[in-house]
Parts: sequence; C-alpha cells; structure tokens
Amino acid sequence: MSAATITTDAVKDVKGDARISPRAHVRHTGALIRRNLLWIRQDPESMFDAVLFPVIFTLLFVYVFGGSIGQSLGGGQEAYVQYVVPGLMAMMGMNMAQGVGTGFNQDFNTGVMDRFRSLPIGRGSVLFAKIAVELMRMLFATVVLMIVGVLVGFDITNWAGLLASVGLSAVFGSALMWVFLTLGVIMKNAQSVQAMGFLVLMPLQFGSSIFAPTQSMPGWLQNFTDYNPLSSLADAARGLMVGGPAAHDVWMTLAWSAGLTAVMAPVAIHKFRTKS
Repeated sequence: MSAATITTDAVKDVKGDARISPRAHVRHTGALIRRNLLWIRQDPESMFDAVLFPVIFTLLFVYVFGGSIGQSLGGGQEAYVQYVVPGLMAMMGMNMAQGVGTGFNQDFNTGVMDRFRSLPIGRGSVLFAKIAVELMRMLFATVVLMIVGVLVGFDITNWAGLLASVGLSAVFGSALMWVFLTLGVIMKNAQSVQAMGFLVLMPLQFGSSIFAPTQSMPGWLQNFTDYNPLSSLADAARGLMVGGPAAHDVWMTLAWSAGLTAVMAPVAIHKFRTKS
C-alpha cells in the first residue's frame, strides 16, 4: 500500500469519526477514560513506573554525576540539581509515551480492542482516552519528580514557569504518544514495542541536553542535539523554571508537537480502524 493511499484512507477515517457528534465523542471518551482508570485501580502495579522512574533517575544522576558535571557548570552538586531536574521533566512524556504503546498492544492481544471496534463509538475516542489517562500518569510522575527534586535541593523560584514547563511537557508527550500508539497497533507484541521504543528513546535521551551541557560533545553530536526535540524541551523547561532564554526552545517544542500530531494522529486512527 502506497503512502498516498494510507494518507487518503487516514483522512477518510477521520471524516468517518466526524459523523459522530462531538457530544457523543466526549461521552465515549469519558467512559473509556473511566474504564482505563478502573483498570489501574485493579492493577496498581501499573503505576510503578510512574512512581519509581523519577525517584531512581533523580537520585542516580544527582549523586553519581552531580559532583563532576556540576563543576563544569560552575558549581557543585547543587548546580547540577538545578540543571538536571528540568531536564528529567522533559523525559516524562517520552517514557510515558512508550508505556501507552505497550499497553495498547496488550489490549489488542487480549481481545479488548476487538470489542471496542465492534461498538458504535468513534475510533478516535479509544485513542484519545488512552492518551488522556497516560497524561494523568505523566502528571503524577512529574509531581513525584518535583518532590524528590526538592528533597535533593532543587529550588523552585518560578511557580508560573514550573506550570508552563509541565504544560509544555504534556503537549510534547501527547504528540509523541501518537507515534507509540501507531507502533502498538502495527507491532506483533508488547516486547517488540518496547524494543523499538528503546532504539528510539536512548539516542534521543542521551544525545540531548537533558543530563549534561552539549558544549563538550563532538561537533557531529552537537549538530544532532541542535535538532533533537528533547533538547528543545529540556532547555525550554530549564529556562522557564530556573531562568534564561526560553522563547526559541518553547516555539521549537510546540512546532515539533504540532508536526508529530498532524502526521501521526490520522495514521494511528487509520491503523487502529483497519487492523485485522
């Protein structure tokens, strides 16, 4: 099937969803959000990543790398805490996005999605509900991150900037979730989704300004970090929360988010609708 055919079919799928009234879409999405939240209530272990990830990464990087990298920032561990905590916030959306892909794939393999697709509901409602619940998990993980960050010395001086950073991370994370929802549909099992996510996430995470300044990196890697959306998000969050230039990175993050959503949302809905 050609790319043009997929694009045309994806547009038709979106138009098909449009036949359902907006009120019905909201009602369907709300019911599915409730279903997903009840599932989390029955399976609290599914929240372990949202709780443990920010704790482990914050403690690991602050106490293992904080002293050496902090010196390069003109301070010590305290300086690195101010640097890395906003960067870790940028990681929340990406890691939660991988989770929505694996969970979506598991729902297919257990037959849950076959039931959903047989119901007279908007196809987009299933995907929007998944994203909404995953954003709630991301916000919970962000709260845990900030609590741990404060405990290790992070100084919140700009609450408005903090809220703006959380919102920006949520926007980028929701855009990235469309990519992993597509992977969750087309990959055969959850392990494949995780493996593909690992191949995508690792270069983006460590080839960015999340954990360390990019000035000491080789020239070719600096060129990669300049176009890495995680660098833009991390630098934007850092500028908003700690201080410094942020406008360019905010606009770059919003542009990446809009582009990913515009391209991947119709594809995800189409793949979901036509999966056999």
